[in-house]
Amino acid sequence: MDTITPDCRERAPGADHISIGRGALLAMAIAGGIAVANIYYNQPMLGIIEAEFPHQPITGMVPTATQLGYALGLFLMLPLGDIVNRRSMIIGQFAGLAAALALAALAPSAWMLVAASVIVGACSTVAQQIVPFAASLAAPEKRGATIGTVMAGVLSGILFSRTLSGFVGEHAGWRDMFWIGVPLALLGAGLMFAVLPHQRPTSTLRYHQAIRSLAELWNRHPALRAATVIQAFLFASFTAFWTILALYLAGPSFHLGADIAGLFGIVGAVGVFAAPFAGRIADRKGPHFVVWLGAALTIVAWLIFGLWASVVSLVIGVIVLDFGIQSALVSNQHIVYALDANARSRLNTVFMTGMFLGGAAGSALAMLAWGKGGWPMVSLLGILLGMAAFTVKFAHHRRHQPAAAGK
Repeated sequence: MDTITPDCRERAPGADHISIGRGALLAMAIAGGIAVANIYYNQPMLGIIEAEFPHQPITGMVPTATQLGYALGLFLMLPLGDIVNRRSMIIGQFAGLAAALALAALAPSAWMLVAASVIVGACSTVAQQIVPFAASLAAPEKRGATIGTVMAGVLSGILFSRTLSGFVGEHAGWRDMFWIGVPLALLGAGLMFAVLPHQRPTSTLRYHQAIRSLAELWNRHPALRAATVIQAFLFASFTAFWTILALYLAGPSFHLGADIAGLFGIVGAVGVFAAPFAGRIADRKGPHFVVWLGAALTIVAWLIFGLWASVVSLVIGVIVLDFGIQSALVSNQHIVYALDANARSRLNTVFMTGMFLGGAAGSALAMLAWGKGGWPMVSLLGILLGMAAFTVKFAHHRRHQPAAAGK
């Protein structure tokens, strides 16, 4: 397997990039997918988990707890990527993830499962240590394509995790799925041990200074604020769909199980191709147009879901939704990583924390909408979230049009 060029295994802070082989890039994509998959295993299995804990309504909070754990891990752990050896941290997080998955598999109650889910979510943020690491290793003119390649792996993990967990949950049980995640996490640690370079920290800040600098970065960069809020709204619409899908399919309109809900992950995998495609467009023409397109496609997808109740509409809508969300994500990351080369992990902290707080809110709001008005209310929620993202992009463009011209 390719690794980083041997005579460039360390770089000084502020250096632009070092060479990265295709094999190493592929390994980073695979590891990122393995990591992020863990925060979505529970969604197709939610009905099965609830059946085991029938008198513990807290079970419905498992997806939200995982998303909140991920957001917490992003905020507290991602800044370390700028101030410690990223390679050691990434390997260590994968080991912690394996332990957290074992804890979830052994959970004797819904409360313990919710607590374990928070830890699983926090440890799964290792995926977002890998993405800025890959960006730092890429030449500027190839940064979008590099981010797109790694994100394609991350997005594959997001989508195929549902297929895998839906099948395993239906035929073996939800605990078995978490046990399967343990060796997969250890595989991720092994891949990163094999290919990652020893990279010096890009900042001399202490941890508490790095945390405090997040607010400064937020205040300093309007583009960071806009990208974060836009992606939070879009990701909320994304998690709203996947949180409710299994419940919708199990209802009177379809009478389908968790394994079928999981199969929609394969359908949504078409959207994975959007990541490298969007990255290449962002390299050539700038990322802003792709963000506009992603928000518009999100609205279109939810219109399809709400106006056409059938399996065919779900298939078409999933493809459109995933293509829109993933295109906007890669393009917004391209915008964010270009703001400050020495603060990419902290910029990613702000961006991804905001995005996953949006995801947690989307899961919670979707459960509320489902209880109040079923699938039509969830579809209305998705449309409003897409419209909110489009509105924020429009307002930012109007306010900063001279600076954004030609991008």
